[in-house]
Amino acid sequence: MKLKIYISFIISILSYSIFAQQAELSVSISKNTLGLNERLRIEFSINKQGGDNFTPPKFKEFKVVAGPSQSVSQSWINGKVTFSQSYTYILKPIRKGELIIEPASIEISGEKIYTKYIKVVVTDPIDIPDDPNDPEYIANQNIHLVAEVTKTNPYVGEGIYVEYRLYVSENVSVFDTSVTEAPQYNGFWNQEIQIDGYPVKMGKYNGQNYRYIVLQKALLVPTKTGNLTIDPMKMDIVIGVPTGRADFFGNVISKNIRKEFASPKKTINPKELPLNGKPENFTGAVGDFSFNVTLSKEVLKANESSQIKVDVSGKGNLKLFELPTVETPAELEKYQPERKENVRINTDGISGSVSDSYTIVPQFKGKYKIPKVSFSYFNPKEGVYKTITTEDMYVDVLEGKELVSPNNENSQNTVEKQDVVSLGNNFRYIQTKTVFQTKKTEDFYNSNLFYLLLLLPFLAIPIGIFIGKRNEARNSDLVGIRLRKAEKLARKFLSEAQKQLGKKEAFYEALERALHNYLKAKLNIETADISKEKITQILEEKKVDSETITKFIAVLQASDFARYTPVTNTEMTKEFEKAKEVIVQLDKQL
Repeated sequence: MKLKIYISFIISILSYSIFAQQAELSVSISKNTLGLNERLRIEFSINKQGGDNFTPPKFKEFKVVAGPSQSVSQSWINGKVTFSQSYTYILKPIRKGELIIEPASIEISGEKIYTKYIKVVVTDPIDIPDDPNDPEYIANQNIHLVAEVTKTNPYVGEGIYVEYRLYVSENVSVFDTSVTEAPQYNGFWNQEIQIDGYPVKMGKYNGQNYRYIVLQKALLVPTKTGNLTIDPMKMDIVIGVPTGRADFFGNVISKNIRKEFASPKKTINPKELPLNGKPENFTGAVGDFSFNVTLSKEVLKANESSQIKVDVSGKGNLKLFELPTVETPAELEKYQPERKENVRINTDGISGSVSDSYTIVPQFKGKYKIPKVSFSYFNPKEGVYKTITTEDMYVDVLEGKELVSPNNENSQNTVEKQDVVSLGNNFRYIQTKTVFQTKKTEDFYNSNLFYLLLLLPFLAIPIGIFIGKRNEARNSDLVGIRLRKAEKLARKFLSEAQKQLGKKEAFYEALERALHNYLKAKLNIETADISKEKITQILEEKKVDSETITKFIAVLQASDFARYTPVTNTEMTKEFEKAKEVIVQLDKQL
């Protein structure tokens, strides 16, 4: 008796919870866009019991292939009751274009509830295999690897984003993924953005609902104009696809397959920065910046130091331009600046600050002017150049040596006119008579020099034999000969680049030209017009080892990127030595 009361109590609570919720009639479709020869699944669902007189749409633009099929589900989890009753139809469009599915309705407690209008786009017939349950076909229809680019026509130096997404429909399952080929960003300064985990999100692809994850995101800054291609990302994915069959209990049987997917290529066409209004002091800054020059001490003593800080902050290509230099009077000794960077790269772009700190030390007492400094940048949102100019600064040196002036007769460094005083030996007379004397010389015969020259031929014979044997051994060393010839060849091709050391753009242009000229001379091909991937392929065909090829391509890429980044003379010297080393290694193998 108590058990019956308890069951009745649970049923009453369950019924009350179901009827207490607000009734809602919803509609969902399998896809928003389909071919004329495809089918569409539409499902109407009510979340409350007691619904009666369900009235489907008339489906004027469709043929009902199957349905309605009904299903009811009810659950009670953690005290929360859910109920759903659905009506499912399989439709086939009868014409192309934008087709409208009118609302369905149902009556609950004397009140009619309607669904919303649904728009479906029907295109030309698509290729469907003879077996629609073919796993390859199902995988292609339900999984998409996509590269999303924020902007395809940026300015040179303007940052854009590329995001790689994997869209997966609810019809299939993904068990394993692995990236087999990472995308290449030739022609861009790039920085990958760290992603915290791979959360599954909901989104739309081609108008249909999908689950998706963001696999990779990178910030790209184009360094030159022209059509720049972002190569595809390639992945191997293990997918569970339905076979169209069911087991004894009615469960759908799935089959696991491994399939390679590739994102489509993306072409970016960067715009040249406008020449109209371009300031003379523009060094490549693109973004939105603020500029400031400060002096740590304005009043000091001679040989006491002060710091001039040149600071650029804001959002843009902070790592890809040079800061303006500060000119100081000769009386203020200025040292090489110390570079400090506080740069953050995230989903909002590159932001932060870059600064140079100059140490100055005055030598003389006085007041000195540090001229104003200007900084120019290009704002891509407004499409204009902007220039920020600081005020003149002054350093007042209160204590120290006085600066000598040519007209200052009271200065301690001026020369005073004095009378000449004779002190006996200050003046000497010129001698007018000479006495000729001859020096007695030693006879050459029996001298030390005579015997040394006599023994010299006997000493030359063993020395000549030693040199001859050494040359013979050196000539028999084929590896050494090739190495010496390779070093001579490297010096020949890199001579122009060596002359340009210290001049950034001229040096890297000469370095890149030298590498291309070397390949042109050795392989009889014009390499300046082909990609780095093609150069890699050619060198692999010539049996050059992968390490040497990687070093060669790395030097080429460094020459390309370094023109747009601040570099020091030390870094240029290192790049020169790397280029010399890689040419020697290549020549030994070619």
